[in-house]
Amino acid sequence: MVGKGFKVLIEEGAGAGASFSDDVYRKAGASIGSKEEAYKSNIILKIRAPSEKECEQFQEKSTLISLLYPAQNRSIVDALAKKQLTVFAMDCIPRVTRAQAYDVLSSMANISGYKAVIEAANHFGRFFTGQITAAGRVPPAKILVIGGGVAGLSSIGTAKAMGAIVRGFDTRSVVKEQVESLGAEFLEVKMEESGEGSGGYAKEMSKEFIEKEMELFAKQCKEVMD
Repeated sequence: MVGKGFKVLIEEGAGAGASFSDDVYRKAGASIGSKEEAYKSNIILKIRAPSEKECEQFQEKSTLISLLYPAQNRSIVDALAKKQLTVFAMDCIPRVTRAQAYDVLSSMANISGYKAVIEAANHFGRFFTGQITAAGRVPPAKILVIGGGVAGLSSIGTAKAMGAIVRGFDTRSVVKEQVESLGAEFLEVKMEESGEGSGGYAKEMSKEFIEKEMELFAKQCKEVMD
């Protein structure tokens, strides 16, 4: 952005959680300032959706690019509209090939799926993979992953790489091939109802399907915990 002539201001300490110091941004040509200074910019790039209090600090008719979840944050949308902001809700970008470079949900979901398995392994208390030890055989861990989206597939791949026995479930039968390609067993509800929604996402299922789904989960959780 600096190379294209933009003046870039980074909030002090903004990159600390990702191990990027303020000096790294300075070397790239950015200035470092307070959050209040950053919010006076013409274009604001943010990760999380702003709070109503933060919306009050934005300049009128400026531009905000961030996650927003407008359906769940109507009051924030109204606050932004009141200040006549132009807003790009990154979570609303469709999952199509030409928009892939802007698909922040998939990028974050991939990290979340990986991290979930790492956290689970930390709490599990033994290896995920089977072991033959001097004290006898230790069986591999059994893992049930609910959801075959980006996060679910990331979890499945990570768990399989760590040697676990993995089972996956999704309401969309089209996901079966992807789950099985990662070496996991795909579980299905014995009921004729498609879970395919628009934009590559799952749709809300019927009450009857959800009841069958819960029965399947109860049975699988017993087997996983044995």
